[in-house]
Amino acid sequence: MAKKSVASLQTGSKRLTKAIKMVKSPKTGSYMFVESVMAPELVNDWLNKQ
Repeated sequence: MAKKSVASLQTGSKRLTKAIKMVKSPKTGSYMFVESVMAPELVNDWLNKQ
């Protein structure tokens, strides 16, 4: 269900990744996009989490 769109961001000495996933709203049934900026090694865990 989640579509992976990843962009690498570099700020100073830290390397960050912006991940976007599409989630279905339980109330309306429509889809919405959720964004998060995190370390690259945490992206797969975040995308698999429901």
